[in-house]
Amino acid sequence: MKIQKEVIKEYVKSEKFTNTADIMDSIKSMFADVLNEVLQCELDEQLGYKKHERSDSGSEKKNYRNGSTKRRMKTQLGEVEISVPRDRNGEYEPKIIDKYQRNADGLENKILSLYSHGMSTQDIQE
Repeated sequence: MKIQKEVIKEYVKSEKFTNTADIMDSIKSMFADVLNEVLQCELDEQLGYKKHERSDSGSEKKNYRNGSTKRRMKTQLGEVEISVPRDRNGEYEPKIIDKYQRNADGLENKILSLYSHGMSTQDIQE
């Protein structure tokens, strides 16, 4: 899905960027916002209702939201802070990121690829 040019133009006008660092900070912030929204949608799907709603099921096993945990993640854009939502019963496991994952920039895959192609660990470290 591509963002419409009109939306980008309005955003650029509202932000009044002065250099590329401002643009990167803005993109980093957007990435964190999108990741937070994905995590909230995952929890919505698992619980069966949206935030600020109560489930209609009269079952004995009720599960509700129980705040969130802040986590710093390293990404290709730099370090971002996200809020991983929690549920009261502790059943929610994020799908987009692993439970204890702190690195989302794909560096591990690059290192494994270099190692599998015969590069020594010393060469990779350098």
